[in-house]
Amino acid sequence: MSSDRPFFTAPEEELDTNQILYEALPLAKLVVAVGVVAFIPILLRTTLFEILGLASLFELLFTFLTQLVLAVGSGIILLYIIVRANQLADE
Repeated sequence: MSSDRPFFTAPEEELDTNQILYEALPLAKLVVAVGVVAFIPILLRTTLFEILGLASLFELLFTFLTQLVLAVGSGIILLYIIVRANQLADE
């Protein structure tokens, strides 16, 4: 295992902001992508049932679909973090 810590420059022991940004930007893009996909059923639910006044079982379906997208997206984000941490540990 490497003796130097990730995200720190070796001689000065200061934060390596370039490396932090390099790692944070793909993660932020992934979080935004999951949020956008989860927003679609929320938008459909709001449009169809609250603005147009429709009420049915589909409202529950859209709510469930939103929760499912958020749960699966959170799992994907956590898997990305774990895999990336293992890659950084091996470097």
